Amino acid sequence: MSRNYESLHDPNAEYTMRELSAETMGTTATRGGDRDVEITDVQTTMVDGNFPWTLVRVYTDAGIVGTGEAYWGAGVPELIERMKPFVVGENPLDIDRLYEHLIQKMSGEGSIEGVTVTAISGIEVALHDVAGKILDVPAYQLLGGKYRDEMRVYCDCHTEEEADPEACADEAERVVDELGYDALKFDLDVPSGFEKDRANRHLRPGEIRHKAEIVEKVTERVKDKADVSFDCHWTFSGGSAKRLADAIEEYDVWWLEDPVPPENLKVQEEVTKNTTTPITVGENRHRVTELRRLIENQAVDIVAPDLPKVGGMRETRKIADVANQYYVPVAMHNVASPVATMAAAHVGTSVPNSLAIEYHSYELGWWADLVEEDVIEDGYIEVPEEPGLGVTLDMDTVEEHMVEGETLFNPA
Repeated sequence: MSRNYESLHDPNAEYTMRELSAETMGTTATRGGDRDVEITDVQTTMVDGNFPWTLVRVYTDAGIVGTGEAYWGAGVPELIERMKPFVVGENPLDIDRLYEHLIQKMSGEGSIEGVTVTAISGIEVALHDVAGKILDVPAYQLLGGKYRDEMRVYCDCHTEEEADPEACADEAERVVDELGYDALKFDLDVPSGFEKDRANRHLRPGEIRHKAEIVEKVTERVKDKADVSFDCHWTFSGGSAKRLADAIEEYDVWWLEDPVPPENLKVQEEVTKNTTTPITVGENRHRVTELRRLIENQAVDIVAPDLPKVGGMRETRKIADVANQYYVPVAMHNVASPVATMAAAHVGTSVPNSLAIEYHSYELGWWADLVEEDVIEDGYIEVPEEPGLGVTLDMDTVEEHMVEGETLFNPA
């Protein structure tokens, strides 16, 4: 009988899930004491935040439940459901083995990059939470310990008048003085009034001047009270990106993010090497293999992986380790709920080259209500000492804000 996907669900099949797992990834070793634990179920539900967050829960026969999160996107819950038979019956402490097992089993469905990696990421984060609870240690301890007690957060800022330099400067001042952040980000791919054809990615002189004015007004307003970065969302051509980066070199720019489309690494390298403005890239790459090429080619000054998208906590740690060999800092992109945000804090504290973690939901009044614990205070995350991730879902808030048609997690 062929060893296909359908046979994994057939109890009469020649090869059982356990036999295939042992054959492909090695036999699970027996442990002593309370560490002989098996996964019994994996469930998801989607919460309608400023993005449709995919929350993941891993259940065990010890009654211990781990919570994770996958980057938002169509098809992620379905992929996680498809992967459930590959982890049920396995020991959640084998995080690396299970991660590689899922990569192998899902290779035909795109586990090199894209939404399949995102789905695996959600399970991987939940495994860190449940493993920390089993071992009674915070998740950062599973990654080698910590360099710092708190992680800096940079606030992704918006205003209704996003193209008005003065309005951006006003919002920057408000976020620093009233909300307590000392690190900010603003969008630069905003209308200027000088556009002719945005599809060709070319910036006209008036557009360059307009974007440089936003940078000037914001950085001059906050001065040394905050670091400020600017995001381009892969919008411009290589030549235009070089001209824009050159035009803002005189200002105190923390970094310029994603100025060119992500596919052509050679163009990205040329842009980075032709300016003293720091260039940040990474959120649209997957796994350490893809980001390694950016780093090794010195095509990036600061690398920005998105943890619940790139492959999870240990994969992000691997990316940071490669970056550290090239003296490249890590500033994690993050548009997640408090769950993956806290997972990013655990990874951030475990590596020496962490700069900050993005916070993209300051306009969403109930973001902090999704978990019972405080997450961000005065622009920083205090990394918790509680077992696992150290956050507990508030099920009332989850239920209140679920995406239409979703159901709440079932008890273990």
